[in-house]
Amino acid sequence: MGAAMFYHLTRQPLEAVLPALLARSTDAGWRVYIRGTSTERLAWLDEKLWLGPEEGFLPHGMSGGEHDADQPILLGSDIKAANEADCLMSVDGADVSAKEVVDLERVCILFDGNDGDSLLHARGQWKTLTEAGCDAQYWSQESGKWEMKAESGAKSD
Repeated sequence: MGAAMFYHLTRQPLEAVLPALLARSTDAGWRVYIRGTSTERLAWLDEKLWLGPEEGFLPHGMSGGEHDADQPILLGSDIKAANEADCLMSVDGADVSAKEVVDLERVCILFDGNDGDSLLHARGQWKTLTEAGCDAQYWSQESGKWEMKAESGAKSD
């Protein structure tokens, strides 16, 4: 059974935080699916990942290609990841189900703490997932470094 990790972005934008989380996930041997809500925004993230440093290059692709199943990191808006992901990263308010949290190794929900709508959506997701019995952790970078601020579920009992 996996867990939902909520990342409240307040000091760094998504494009700065995402590569580090992706690197940690792929280092763990996980395939990752980045689920977004906008094709344009996902294409922008794809470009940012391509322009990252060579020594930390993260092989990835956009959903819809003939090699989707082979991608260690796949970006898309589909409900089902074509790359058989172990880890789902939700960006820009993409929905996550309790079943996904249970079935996957990890679910990461990244949200912009400077955007009121994003904050409200993340709070709603926290409530929905924890009420469904999912383990969840809330991480904040408010102090300048990532700190776990709240935990819900079996691990916190």
